[in-house]
Amino acid sequence: MQERKKRLRRVELAVPASNERMMAKAAGSKADFVFLDLEDAVAPKAKVEARGKAVEALKSLDWSGKTRCVRINDLGTEWAFEDIITVVEGAHQHLDVIMIPKVMRGSDVLFVDTLLGQLEKKLKIDRRIGLEVLIEEVEAMINVEEIARSSPRLEALIYGVGDFSASQGIDLGAVYGPNGYPGDIWHYGRHKITIAARAAGIDAVDGPFGNFKDAATYSEECRRAKMIGMVGKWAIHPAQIDQAIPVFSPSQADVDAARAMTKAYREAEAQGLGAVVYNGEMIDAATIRLVKNIIDKADLIGM
Repeated sequence: MQERKKRLRRVELAVPASNERMMAKAAGSKADFVFLDLEDAVAPKAKVEARGKAVEALKSLDWSGKTRCVRINDLGTEWAFEDIITVVEGAHQHLDVIMIPKVMRGSDVLFVDTLLGQLEKKLKIDRRIGLEVLIEEVEAMINVEEIARSSPRLEALIYGVGDFSASQGIDLGAVYGPNGYPGDIWHYGRHKITIAARAAGIDAVDGPFGNFKDAATYSEECRRAKMIGMVGKWAIHPAQIDQAIPVFSPSQADVDAARAMTKAYREAEAQGLGAVVYNGEMIDAATIRLVKNIIDKADLIGM
């Protein structure tokens, strides 16, 4: 069985697959991950044409250093299965991940997994295409543990707060910033998704923040997501890229300290010790587990 590929997801940039200019701009951006959107960003009359534009963009643009993804339409629509077939047959050499919106249960993921498996056999693809899914319905939140473990292709869960708000009936005024709610309105969902993802060995990614001109609130939402273990956040506009990347990147000082702690602990372990004092603090196996997250992220970044 192939291992899941580890990818940087500090920021996932959304771009309409119907807009060639925006896709070209996205290819030249600093985003770790770009998804060409066939779903919400594309009008129904333009969806079929947008598939071809996505294929051409994947094949012709320079995506160096980026994960290349396409968000298909909802599996309950008339477009989803042909989105997958058209994009994979047309650009599979240039495609890393498919994003599935509005997943409800594990069987939704398995449907896409099976179809991809058939296409990979037909096209003789030896590089597995990964999956990400959006948790954006209350039924999906109930089933999130099942979804997280549904497929070895699955690499990440994303909290789709916009549609989720509609599904739960969250007050519109509470969605777009400070609202008087006593606490973080997204706290429970972020935690539940992150726990399910971590238990399954995959990433958790925070969803969009609509007001791209409100840099302060967006940065705060990034900080809150990062604190509980999410690895990145969506950007709906290129302006949000430079706000997300620093939040989800460890500082060089933290990386250096994590590596030094690990070295000191391994040396102590070799001498039969279970703990060691480092810079005046006791470090043990639990400390090393914590700092391993910093080291793993640093290795992905190349720090």
